[in-house]
This record gives sequence, C-alpha cells and structure tokens, in this order.
Amino acid sequence: MQVIDRAAALLDAIARYPEPVSLKILAAETGLNVSTAHRILASLIQNQFVEKDAASHYRLGRRLLQLGVRLHGNIDVRALARPVMESLRDRFGETINLTIREGDSVVYIEKATPNRMIHVQQLIGSRAPLHVTAVGKLMLGASGEDAIRAYAQRTNLPAYTRNTLTALPDLIAACRESLARGYALDDEEAEIDVGCIGVLIRDGTGNVSAGLSVSAPIVRRRLEWIEALIEAGRSLSAQLGYRADGE
Repeated sequence: MQVIDRAAALLDAIARYPEPVSLKILAAETGLNVSTAHRILASLIQNQFVEKDAASHYRLGRRLLQLGVRLHGNIDVRALARPVMESLRDRFGETINLTIREGDSVVYIEKATPNRMIHVQQLIGSRAPLHVTAVGKLMLGASGEDAIRAYAQRTNLPAYTRNTLTALPDLIAACRESLARGYALDDEEAEIDVGCIGVLIRDGTGNVSAGLSVSAPIVRRRLEWIEALIEAGRSLSAQLGYRADGE
C-alpha cells in the first residue's frame, strides 16, 4: 500500500509540471529519497505510466492517456473523434487537435495535420498550461470561478507571450465569456504567430470529456470556422451521450 501511495504521489508531482521534470525535483516534491523515487519511477516506466526523455527527465506516459480518455466509459474518444478531425482538417486545411485535461495542463492526445509545408505542429503527449490555450480557458470556465482562482494561485499565470492573460480578472472574464458563447480563442497567447479556436466535448454525465481545436498561423485563422467547429463538438458530445437542455 505504501508503494502505491508513493507511486501516486510521483504521478501527481509529474502532472503539475508542463515540461518533463528531473528526479531531484520529484524526490523533493514527494519527500522521497532519490533512490526510492528512482526505483518506483523505473517500475512506472516499465508499465508505461511514465516516460523518460533523453535528458533523463520524467513525464506522464502514453498508457495514462489511454486510461484517461476512457475514464467515463468504454468509448475511445480518439477513435470517435478521428474521422471528424480529418473532415475538419480537409475543410480548413489546418491542424486539428484533440486534448484532455490533466491537472493544470491540457494534453494533446490526437491530431490531424494538413498536407501543406507550413502548418502548426503539436506533438501527441505534449502539454500546455490551461490559461494559454483556447480549450484550456473553456475547461477553466467550466470548473467555476473559485477553481480559476485556485489555478491562478497555484501557477501564478506565467506569461508565454506578450498576449498571455496574466491578470486574474482578465482570465476570469475571458473564461466566462468563452464558456457562454461556446468557443474560445487563443490569440497568440501560447506562441507568437499561432492562433487557435477551441470547443468542448462533453460526456453523458455533462462533464467535460475533451477539447477540440483548430490551430493555424494567425494570418490564416478564420472566424468563419467557428460554426463548423461548434457543430463538430456537439456531434461528438452527442455520440458520448451528452444531451443539452431542451434536447
């Protein structure tokens, strides 16, 4: 039981960081000595719950993503979303992303990329802070104002570009407005010259299951895509059993 508790603590610690984290930091975060943390992490790697990069830093493994997308049932959200994503990719000519929330980050679990030389590239398994992404702001909005305040206190809302929302009142207003209208924008907040449009996907319980977004060079992003993206999110939510009020 103690080993399970320690493994869970290590997974929680890894999830708090948007980038792979060192053994020394994880040991300090969990209160474990380095040798114990290393031994448990080795077992987690063997079981694909954790991965280690070339710098010997640790990140959450693909198996956790696979379990996460099945959290509310036996439906594989990625398999469900893939044809919809490919259709949107062909329609817009831009990258379509599927993300889930893990802790204070969104994690990219699937993508559909266009056949053009210059396009936005997101690596499956990569992470981004909630407040700098379109889908992340919707996820924060869905969690409520108290949760947004707690997120801001935990993270201090670091700036990634000059457009990142780093003031709590601005973030709360943006999350509230985005949730009310059913979509959110990333206006070069995570990366200069990149813009995104995001929508939520909900499951049969009404909870947020995932997020769907289009990422493009900001000069190519078109607000005319919003209606089609919202409809795609509604369709996927319906397939997961979600029914909006009045339906």
